Amino acid sequence: MALTYTTIAQIKSAHAELQKTFQEQKTLSLEYRRRQLLQLARLFQENDESLCNALYLDLGRHKLEISIPEMGPIVSGAVRTAESLEEWNRPEKPKVEEWRSSWDTTIYAVPKGVALILGPWNYPFVTIMLPLIGAIAAGCPCIVKPSEFAPACAQKLAELFPKYMDSSAYRIVNGAVTETTALLELKWDHIFFTGGGPVGRIVAAAAAKNVTPLTLELGSKSPVFIDAGKTDIELAVKRILWGKQQNAAQICVAPDYILVPREHQDATVEAFKKAYKTFWPHPKGALDSLSEYAAIITPRHHSRLLEFLRRTKGTIVHGGNAEGSKRLEPTVVANVGLDDALMEEELFGPIIPIVPVDDLQQAIQIINERPTPLVIYVFTDSEDTKNQFLRSTRSGTLTLNDTFVQLGVHEMPFGGQGESGYGSYLGKFSFDTFVQRRSYINVPPAAEPFMGLRYPPYTEEAYQALSAPAKIVIPDN
Repeated sequence: MALTYTTIAQIKSAHAELQKTFQEQKTLSLEYRRRQLLQLARLFQENDESLCNALYLDLGRHKLEISIPEMGPIVSGAVRTAESLEEWNRPEKPKVEEWRSSWDTTIYAVPKGVALILGPWNYPFVTIMLPLIGAIAAGCPCIVKPSEFAPACAQKLAELFPKYMDSSAYRIVNGAVTETTALLELKWDHIFFTGGGPVGRIVAAAAAKNVTPLTLELGSKSPVFIDAGKTDIELAVKRILWGKQQNAAQICVAPDYILVPREHQDATVEAFKKAYKTFWPHPKGALDSLSEYAAIITPRHHSRLLEFLRRTKGTIVHGGNAEGSKRLEPTVVANVGLDDALMEEELFGPIIPIVPVDDLQQAIQIINERPTPLVIYVFTDSEDTKNQFLRSTRSGTLTLNDTFVQLGVHEMPFGGQGESGYGSYLGKFSFDTFVQRRSYINVPPAAEPFMGLRYPPYTEEAYQALSAPAKIVIPDN
């Protein structure tokens, strides 16, 4: 499907119109926000088939791999957020000292302003719509720029948005580097970017020029530790393979490499072979047309993954077959060293390196010596192992005994740390991303007798009265 790019003039005009909309306070009423959220839910529910077809054209994903991570979270997230608007926007009354109790001390959640959301190609709907839900709930007009590498999805959104959403507040802008650069040159009140680290650094630099608040959702080499001997290896591997094969592992939360005690490496390999046959029982396995296994996004990315397999010093123990310029089956590589090509950067593809380790402590050491991952996956039934990972590692999320589930949990924040990004979203955390906690206080004239102590000329009496907070009694321990 051909993608129609938005012109630079149209981008500037849309930005100006959204600024005007915000200044006129059109997006502030909760009734308006609720209506827009429900319209967004209707957009995806009523056009499910055409949106799924667009995603299939871009990525070749089965409709089940679309419904679970994309359609479900968007529709339910928008509806649940609409139902929570009054609660989330309710002013907070913090507890204050008695002498300030009459000052109407309040914290208001106010919209930051006009926002920009930049999305990736791998999950072209959910990665931009869940932040948008937060922006709408916060009262922020927003321009959303889908990835040009998922052109059918981007074009479909551009066609549907004006039919459902208020175009004076919510716009789809399409384009590539030139259009994205033009967007980043404009002044925004918040930018939300999901994508790779190199582009994330460009976005961060652009945001810094205007001191713009920024959320970065980046990828990482998310490790998996299989606590063999204290977990069911076959169940662990089945869940790892399920998470790794989603969208051919082209997702930031895909399990990237596996750490397993070396004496259990062979059993882990056999478990992968067994799970593979269960998932894809057809003659050509995952590459069989009956398997409906997702495609690699571009020939360039396909070549990158094949180059990793060519350079690895590990042993390919299962898979490794490629077809055309966009097909690569899940491939298990054993005896991978820490200096291997497969450990250089995030794989973002269906290659499964197994790194044998001596014990739990070495696994933790390996994780801690690398950049902070977006997710750490641990398969264990041991409370001690769980607690050691909680105490001794850092990550955006720590998930036990499954993979790929955190994006559907609206009650918890999702986001990275360090090189895997900063800021978070999902549910109320999406709302929190796009609001400022604005403090409010009303100091009454009746407080003047006390306030008068602060005025010159200064006296010893005033000093003793006003320096009391610095002289409070400090507990012994």
